[in-house]
Amino acid sequence: MRNQIFLNKVYQLLLVFLAFLIPLTVFGANLIIVLIVLIWLFSGNYKLKYRKIMSSKFIVASGIFYLLHIVGLIWTSDLQWGFEMLHKMWYFILFLPILYTIVEKKYIKYYVSSFLLAISFTEVVSYLLWFELIEPFKIVRIPDTLNLMIYRAGDLAHMTTNPTPFMSHVSYNPILTIAIYIVYHEIFLNKKLDRVKFFIYSFFAITMTINMFITGGRAGQVMFFTMLAIIIFQFFNTQKIKALFLIAVLTPGIFFTAYTTSNLFQTRVDAAVKNITYYSENKSSSVGLRITFALNSWEVIKKNPIIGVGTGDFPIEYKKINKINTPGLPNTTNPHNMYTLVAMELGALGIISMLSIFYYQIKLSFNSSNKFIRDVGITLPLLFLVIMLSDSYLLGHYTTLMFVFFSSFLYKDFEKS
Repeated sequence: MRNQIFLNKVYQLLLVFLAFLIPLTVFGANLIIVLIVLIWLFSGNYKLKYRKIMSSKFIVASGIFYLLHIVGLIWTSDLQWGFEMLHKMWYFILFLPILYTIVEKKYIKYYVSSFLLAISFTEVVSYLLWFELIEPFKIVRIPDTLNLMIYRAGDLAHMTTNPTPFMSHVSYNPILTIAIYIVYHEIFLNKKLDRVKFFIYSFFAITMTINMFITGGRAGQVMFFTMLAIIIFQFFNTQKIKALFLIAVLTPGIFFTAYTTSNLFQTRVDAAVKNITYYSENKSSSVGLRITFALNSWEVIKKNPIIGVGTGDFPIEYKKINKINTPGLPNTTNPHNMYTLVAMELGALGIISMLSIFYYQIKLSFNSSNKFIRDVGITLPLLFLVIMLSDSYLLGHYTTLMFVFFSSFLYKDFEKS
């Protein structure tokens, strides 16, 4: 009994530490993950752990999604890339079930606080870079997995104009959006929030929102406006007319304020509009390539609608169709759209399997009696359903680990466990 109590304390300490490291370092987070996995594997009680895992429809749905990728190797010709895809998704099959068995309800506030503390730290560093009060991080030549404060040579030139420390803007802005949502939720929906915490959260709500628009992650910015609409609806609850009115006022208000005050945001918006408007004339732009990836992939999907081309054959099949349709444009291993990638690899079966994960997340959240868990639990999958249109966000380290970590406690039935 004493050993179990001690073991649980170790787990909780590691989980709080992991929450802090998620937005900071791949190496540090993976080191904590390895420790948790090893302790879990050698601590026994496998039957109890198995029952806990199998009792969750969300965990089972996640496992089926991964299992489908394994089965997809059967009709894959490029097994090397197929195994690479399995490696990219290992959080789902290995770490999510383990986390699910060890998270505890009374420690959720510590997980979330640790995550917010880390985001606050990254935000401070972001502002220091933006105001040029510190030098961009120097390049350190060590393995890519040890990428705490490491950037490629090309990244250094724009770190003061696009100040996203520790990770690229592709990951930074979505993770920042989740933090902003939690802060907004505490301010507007936590009726027990004391005055001191109210002012602290309000301060960070302002600084984080500004930080969102001095960095260049367009997907995260779209995610932010989606989040804003969601939390307004949650605040007004049944008063949908008031919610719609406030959304209609705040969304363009924040957008045009950001557009007129942030040169980077204005540049990124103008570039996106230009890329779309002149797509037929210039398909090699950032947005243009994404459109081309989708259109070319759709040609392959139509020929393999049910089971796709196989887990590892996206690069091969895309290269073939690209050579026919757009030979002057680069090939890709990532269409920058999670739906396109899954549909091409695993067809309708893959899409249904992936969407079932989000279905069970939302369903379980509606059944929660805890307002914070219910609201965040509904919001997390909705936001990912949006941003997965612009990239494969269930395959990247930072966003996938955040998704898995939050999912482990948001969708756990603590009464049954």
